Amino acid sequence: MKNQTVVILDFGSQYTQLIARRVREHKVYSRIYPCKVSVSEIADLEPIGIILSGGPNSVYDSGAPRLASEILDMGVPVLGICYGLQAAVLELGGTVSRGKSGGEYGRTRIRIADHGTAFNGLPDELTVWMSHGDMVDSLPGGFRSLAASETCPCAAVEGLDGRFLGLQFHPEVTHTEMGGVILRNFLYGVCGADGDWEMTSFIDSTVAAVRRKAAGEKVVLGLSGGVDSSVAAILIQKAIGHDLECIFVDNCFLREGEARQVVSTFHDHFDVKLHAVDASERFLSAIKGVADPEEKRNRIGHTFIDVFKEISLSLKGIKYLAQGTLYPDVIESVSAHGGPSAVIKTHHNVGGLPAELGFELIEPLKDLFKDEVRQIGKLLGLPSGIVGRHPFPGPGLAVRILGEVRKHDLETLRRADAILLEEVKNAGYYDRTSQTFAVLLPVQSVGVMGDERTYERVLALRAVVTEDFMTADWARLPYDLLALIANRVINEVDGINRVVYDISSKPPATIEWE
Repeated sequence: MKNQTVVILDFGSQYTQLIARRVREHKVYSRIYPCKVSVSEIADLEPIGIILSGGPNSVYDSGAPRLASEILDMGVPVLGICYGLQAAVLELGGTVSRGKSGGEYGRTRIRIADHGTAFNGLPDELTVWMSHGDMVDSLPGGFRSLAASETCPCAAVEGLDGRFLGLQFHPEVTHTEMGGVILRNFLYGVCGADGDWEMTSFIDSTVAAVRRKAAGEKVVLGLSGGVDSSVAAILIQKAIGHDLECIFVDNCFLREGEARQVVSTFHDHFDVKLHAVDASERFLSAIKGVADPEEKRNRIGHTFIDVFKEISLSLKGIKYLAQGTLYPDVIESVSAHGGPSAVIKTHHNVGGLPAELGFELIEPLKDLFKDEVRQIGKLLGLPSGIVGRHPFPGPGLAVRILGEVRKHDLETLRRADAILLEEVKNAGYYDRTSQTFAVLLPVQSVGVMGDERTYERVLALRAVVTEDFMTADWARLPYDLLALIANRVINEVDGINRVVYDISSKPPATIEWE
């Protein structure tokens, strides 16, 4: 199935992935490419629209990325956002200058003089999110301003006989009032989208594609129990049945009951061919005496690869390795300007194993964002405990025990974390937070239990709300709920006599403690 596609050219904006997600929320397929991608490659996609992202540069900076004029000559509707607007105006003969008072940042009021297609159905004034130092000074011939702020006369412009829409503000962020409507007006009113990006059609086309590629061959997949690998497993099983062999490695860093849940869900309920391996002692031995968080992560990662490799090679006839790689991982492997990024994420894969094992790669989710994967999980009938599970680090509880990890510390944290999650779910706050967990600190404090003095560990509770995990704010859980959790932990979990709540936002803190 070929979906209508909107191409997003990335000029280095921190919001580029958000633009792609917002487009898809309107049931239009989007793909991100570096701004230096060839015009012929874009043309081959036959896009119904092109979006030019913002970026950190001034268009007059030495080495600032330029927009190829041929893109504006393709006859395809174009939306330029912030830097994207300025780059297009400059290419067409307009001018850009430094904004008054150093630019505009944050919420800004604009007045709409000409609603056109972009602002169809919207009021005459809107609050939008600005983040720019430069602004359009003079427009190319045939262009007109649609809206202005107090200091920016070209907050929104239209040109090229209605094919070009330029916005100095960011419609993709939630701070922009009616931003979603503006994007929808561009997609449907200018690009002529028909909304053919549906998760049900994605399931059908992906199952068919996997079947074509791997029919009659065996596929191995590392199943963690998280939403990505779980959805990948069920999609591939629908395509090739028991020719899929899943490997679940219990590294002893899982939360309470998770190993049992994975086996029950996939082996018993979905009839997936599952090889469950308890490698607890091997992982514990690998990190014995290690306190540095990065060293812990590295040793756990290498141990997983070793275990996975041994089991995979013991299976006969494997041709393909499947991974739950998501679209953000694919995007982040290439920088905005076309070069390699500083860090290539490996959250959902196992490094160079495909080549090392001689396997070919299958990545059925590589075009999806996390929220789309969750939608598919629901459609496939996966339990809500898997589909709605909060993010959980690959090293698991090992990086939620600060410092050296001991077996009895794992049991302590596992029980405390289970109490936290149970009460947060009972109170209806699990789905209202983005990530909630407990951290066992390398700190002891004095307490009194009964008539005796205690000197035991401190547990930190962490709950955050976020849209994209790039920034996050601490969740305002009710005091009564926090008091209930603390009371239960102190009374029911040996070795903890004090509970604290983390009220740090990201930045400057990170979500995880290690």
